[in-house]
Amino acid sequence: MNFMLKDENAIYYECGYSCDNALYLRLGKEAFFITDSRYTIDAQEHVRGAQVVIERDLYTKAAQILKKAKVKKVIFDPKEWSVAGFEVLISKTKVHFKPEPDFSHKKRIIKRDEELQIIAKAAKLGAKAFKAFAKEIGKEGFGKDEFALTYMAKGALSGYGKYDISFDPIVAINGNAAKPHATPTKKRLKEGDLLLVDAGLKYKRYCSDRTRTVFAEKGFVFKSKQTFGKKKIQKAYDTVLKAHDNAIAKARSGMKAKEVDALTRDLIEKAGFGKYYVHSTGHGVGLDIHEMPYIASKSETVIEDSMVFTIEPGIYIPGEFGIRIEDMVAMVDGRAKVL
Repeated sequence: MNFMLKDENAIYYECGYSCDNALYLRLGKEAFFITDSRYTIDAQEHVRGAQVVIERDLYTKAAQILKKAKVKKVIFDPKEWSVAGFEVLISKTKVHFKPEPDFSHKKRIIKRDEELQIIAKAAKLGAKAFKAFAKEIGKEGFGKDEFALTYMAKGALSGYGKYDISFDPIVAINGNAAKPHATPTKKRLKEGDLLLVDAGLKYKRYCSDRTRTVFAEKGFVFKSKQTFGKKKIQKAYDTVLKAHDNAIAKARSGMKAKEVDALTRDLIEKAGFGKYYVHSTGHGVGLDIHEMPYIASKSETVIEDSMVFTIEPGIYIPGEFGIRIEDMVAMVDGRAKVL
């Protein structure tokens, strides 16, 4: 198979190293990692299974390699490439470039055993970070706004510089939590508020992803069981938790992704909150925070063992509150195992 890659994580998956200026070519049994001289030492030390080629103009060098190899067709993912870079290759070769969206994600959908171990470690480290964040909030978080709390979350999740974070944490209070991808506001945390935190960290480049919604009080922890002061919030929370637990308990290899989605969506709709469930049940997690499979109402993807994805149902009532409970699972022996 002949293919070329530009995305950092896609390249890393193939050869164990990537940087912010590289191009990877696989031409049958030969592979080329093309980068510039800033990365010579690292590339030569860490790239495996590919020839390291140092060249300032990556695209022109790739075109030269393609001409020499006399290949007729090369697969590429159009989502990875800039128009400018791709046009250089088109103008300098007569190769037929075959577009295949999500090419690398499709290769990565079934995780290898070593990947599963790394992802499980990332998830465990993420859970520990949530505990540390809860303690920090208990000590000095009440009275601080969402900007400050988000900054605190970044510190806790990264182990104060030890790890990269999977994405910018979402830390949302009360009505702001009704936005699934909320950004920080000047809203200050006080006791009795609803607090939603969605965050993750990277371990050996693999991501974790977790969401908890809590009743904020002194000494709180990010546990699944929560008691709220308002009946409407409690009903919504219990519904989301029931949907979350139902999907994890009943998901099976061989199901279509849309059937797993229905395990959360049907319960939320029956409870009268259907119109407030505004996103899909989950997404794959790996080197990227969003990968295949997508656990969505129209997805025909068949779930298989060694797939990793989130289960994250939610209810979002504009101007009032939002609730989401999220865990990562791996399909093991036909069932969903919480990581």
